[in-house]
Amino acid sequence: MQYALKSDDEVIQTALSIMEARAHKGGAGLSSPKLASNLFMLRLGNLEHEVFCVAFLDNQNRLIAAEDMFRGTIDGASVYPREVVKRALQLNAAAVMFAHNHPSGLTTPSTADKQITKRLNEALALIDIRVLDHFVVSAVEYTSFAEQGWL
Repeated sequence: MQYALKSDDEVIQTALSIMEARAHKGGAGLSSPKLASNLFMLRLGNLEHEVFCVAFLDNQNRLIAAEDMFRGTIDGASVYPREVVKRALQLNAAAVMFAHNHPSGLTTPSTADKQITKRLNEALALIDIRVLDHFVVSAVEYTSFAEQGWL
């Protein structure tokens, strides 16, 4: 039997599809920072520009949808809390997780990263949607705001 060789990108896409399927309703959900970070590292880690992703979750932390909501340049992306709130209400989310990549490979959050997390948390709290975490990822590592005690 001969197997077709897949490119690295195809393997990553297959792994991402499997992880997202497991995190959706009926699955285990995004039950730990490590599980969530793996999903986000696969999704965003190798991009050459910043992307801000939001995982919308039900009340059991199961994935409703993970969406790349904002795209930026090599060193930043504009994030609009109004759009995140609007989409969370459309999807009837009970909680969210944020993630964005740093194309530099360094996962240390910037002051701007911390400020937008605070603004998003405040906006979503007004409508009783919990912010569970914000990840800054590269292809090989991550920083979790929740693990650092920043949320």
